[in-house]
Amino acid sequence: MSKKNISRLRRARKTRSKIKFKDIHRLTVFRSSMHIYAQVMLNDGSEVVTSASSNESEVKGPNNGNIDTASKVGRLIAERALEKGIKQVAFDRSGYKFHGRVKALATAAREAGLSF
Repeated sequence: MSKKNISRLRRARKTRSKIKFKDIHRLTVFRSSMHIYAQVMLNDGSEVVTSASSNESEVKGPNNGNIDTASKVGRLIAERALEKGIKQVAFDRSGYKFHGRVKALATAAREAGLSF
């Protein structure tokens, strides 16, 4: 495993250990070079409540790995979480730095009604 990925996983582990004490749902983000994925799950990670990704037909476009698509996924995950009655979540960025696509997803989810 590369040093970059080891560092990312270390940051993710640190963040998740702090989220466990909050006892609220968590919004988890995973980004690959081609797509971005978001899930709202229980804080211990045992059950996924709802999810959204750039693979879905309502979000899919010519370029799925950009900031515009990430903001669409953020709005979609917020709408689905609000339908389930979840208004407050803890944002788990999975060790990724808070800029670019991760920041766009978080901003769009906040604007759509989630609070974190």
